[in-house]
Amino acid sequence: MQFSIQRRDLLSALQTVIGVVERRQTMPILSNVLFKADNDRLVLTATDLELELITECSAVVGQPGSAAVPARKLLDICRGLPDDAEVQLSQEQQQTRVQSGRSRFTLATLSAQDWPHLDEVEAGDHFTIPENTLRGLLERTHFAMAHQDVRYYLNGLLLALRSDRLRCVATDGHRLALSDAEATIDIEEPTQAIIPRKAITELVRLLDNSDAEISIQLSSKHLRLQLPGLVFTTKLIDGRFPDYERVIPTDVDKIMAANRDVIRQALSRTAILSNEKFGGVRLALSEHTLRLQAQNVEREEAEDELQVSYDNQPMEIGFNVNYLLEALGAMRSEEFTLSLSGPDSSGLLQATDDPSTRYVVMPMRL
Repeated sequence: MQFSIQRRDLLSALQTVIGVVERRQTMPILSNVLFKADNDRLVLTATDLELELITECSAVVGQPGSAAVPARKLLDICRGLPDDAEVQLSQEQQQTRVQSGRSRFTLATLSAQDWPHLDEVEAGDHFTIPENTLRGLLERTHFAMAHQDVRYYLNGLLLALRSDRLRCVATDGHRLALSDAEATIDIEEPTQAIIPRKAITELVRLLDNSDAEISIQLSSKHLRLQLPGLVFTTKLIDGRFPDYERVIPTDVDKIMAANRDVIRQALSRTAILSNEKFGGVRLALSEHTLRLQAQNVEREEAEDELQVSYDNQPMEIGFNVNYLLEALGAMRSEEFTLSLSGPDSSGLLQATDDPSTRYVVMPMRL
């Protein structure tokens, strides 16, 4: 294998796939990226056996071939080269030589024949959706996923498909984020899939805010997305997602409306003196007034009073302030509502101009 490539093209391709490469691997080859050079095209593949990313870029190929090259070392080399540099790579036995100008590097290389590939993706549902639609759904929900929860099905995001709708749902058992988007999906029956946390994190990083169409293939075990120059494949979590719809409050009669940025800033100030472990903050509602209170184990206290739209009976309720801040941070509108039924019931947050997105936060006892 021998080829030359512009530094910016190689760097961009490596940055696309590097998120899949784990720093600590039980298999040494998984810390590498697979290079395939042929027909003036370079194809890069990275995998962790659960997730696979394939991207490509143009190159001047002198000798076709393939090899597994240390991913992060090569990325660091490219970062250190001048912006307009040209890079030559050549494979000789178990080594890859990298040359750019007067800079030369020799990297240990593993055989491409030992590269582990994901299982073949079975036939399943196939549809397309604008890239910015999927990106928006993920951005509005992914933060509510659990992290290393023993209930493994919570360590991911639910993708629910109907012929006229695409829905994303995430929950860690203490809060829930749900967002819908209209879509035309050619499927006979509604279907669901749980996408692992790492795959969702990578998608949020990779997707742009363009209206380009993404081709999505969903089988019983895999999800595959295809964009120009990129193929993204992930295994799915085998489990049953909880019945999330029954935890969404429906009998709310106490509704507070307020400016999102004003409340976010007040919550951030109050959170400074909240309990570091639990992050609790008390919301005291009265006519046109919201009072925020927090205290910690050192008996330090914070209090903030704000004017809001609320004309129901006075009530107090406690929430994890970080859950509130993350939900408000995922919204894009100026105004939002907080709907409640009582001090022991979950709160429902919604942007006033986005009824398709809902956030549910369980109360805390303070």
